[in-house]
Amino acid sequence: MLRFRYQPHPRKMAVYPNAGQGERLQRLREIVTGLFRYERLELNYNHADEARQYAERLILLALRNGDKHKETMELADYWLLEKDLVHKLFKVLVPRFQKYKGCFTDLHKLALEYPGTGAPTGLLELRGNPWPTVIPRQRDFKYTLSNMLLAAARQDFYQSRQEKISQTKSAASLKSTQGDETKSSSVDPVLPSSKSDSVSQTSQTESAPNR
Repeated sequence: MLRFRYQPHPRKMAVYPNAGQGERLQRLREIVTGLFRYERLELNYNHADEARQYAERLILLALRNGDKHKETMELADYWLLEKDLVHKLFKVLVPRFQKYKGCFTDLHKLALEYPGTGAPTGLLELRGNPWPTVIPRQRDFKYTLSNMLLAAARQDFYQSRQEKISQTKSAASLKSTQGDETKSSSVDPVLPSSKSDSVSQTSQTESAPNR
């Protein structure tokens, strides 16, 4: 339950001039009937969005209750103006949507026509219809000859670059080790001679007689 007041506003769906709710429901029934007949319709976007929920509900109840349920059969008889579509609902669409977990319809917004009325148009369709897809599937160009050659050339380039980097690093480390060896060989041993000189001087001072 909402904690604030909300006044629902019905969507404006002008079918005929000065038309009432009866004409509005008749228009919705025509859309649902045409959707079940042709499985794809191009019409006003607001009309398609309004009729979509009734088609979804009808398919869901047909899946849940089957053709033996009295209320479901009465609902299908009300919304489907062409009575042969009741058979299509239970014998064709129910088996098709038996394993569907999401919605049963798709609604696409189409481009505005110019010149025209400026009203948004939409495409309402049942999933699994025999028509070509509205959104084309993206082709996978990964295994084409040109892309495979480019991928191999890219791999060779990176591999050769890594080999050059490793060679330069090994050469730099070899030069550094050689430089350390030359520095250690050029140093003279000065400290031991200085120590011996100091020891001899101390011995001479100790051997000298006191005056």
